[in-house]
Amino acid sequence: MKDESQKDEDISYEMETNSSQSQLDFRKKMIEMFRGTPLPDEHLMCNFGLYTRGSALVKYLVINELYELIVNVPGIIMEFGTWWGQNMVLFENMRAIYEPFNKTRRIIGFDTFAGYSGFSEKDASSSVVNEGGYAVSKDYKAYLEELLSIHEGSNVLGHLRNRHRIIVGDVVETVPQYFTDHPETVIALAYFDMSLYQPTKCALEAIRPHLIPGSVVLLDEFTWPDAPGEAIAFKEVFRDVNYAIRKSRYTAERAIVVIK
Repeated sequence: MKDESQKDEDISYEMETNSSQSQLDFRKKMIEMFRGTPLPDEHLMCNFGLYTRGSALVKYLVINELYELIVNVPGIIMEFGTWWGQNMVLFENMRAIYEPFNKTRRIIGFDTFAGYSGFSEKDASSSVVNEGGYAVSKDYKAYLEELLSIHEGSNVLGHLRNRHRIIVGDVVETVPQYFTDHPETVIALAYFDMSLYQPTKCALEAIRPHLIPGSVVLLDEFTWPDAPGEAIAFKEVFRDVNYAIRKSRYTAERAIVVIK
């Protein structure tokens, strides 16, 4: 049996990519330059754009696009599949930019932090979407909670604490339980990034009664062939819901659903 210090060595951090080998080589050089940056720490924190590729920057733009849609919609933000938690941090900072005095806009993230599991016949498998893919390091939840707290504390209304919550476990159990405990919930934005059919369908069914006109649902892999379960689940659960749907302005794979 392996000791605790060895367990993270088995985690695969492979990500999907459309890059050529030449592009991947340039990416490695970028990492080397980042590690050897001459910038002082404080300057580096303000200049991450020096090392941000376009394929990463587009994710920031999508989060901004979504936040613009919900500024005037009451309710909380929920993310299903948080991975390292970057979106939760970005949502916190978008809140500070767009509505710094909105103290009711809570951000809730759901994840197992153990990677993909529970494949069904409606799912596909690939080198990335496989058992355990997109797991994170041991005890990462505590690190992310502290990081979110620091971001919150540095923003306007930073003295109002605990407006984030990370819920670890199988969403088939944790999401219905959340709404049992919080039946008053209104959802402004639900961000789906779980890829697999069963957890996506369960979460979609659970959030549906808590959506209102103007609520936004983001489907991260709606047109991605490696993750057909997400689109199948959405079409089954929302077949009789009145909504408008379009792709993101910045990437064709992400679909934005607005409830009418």
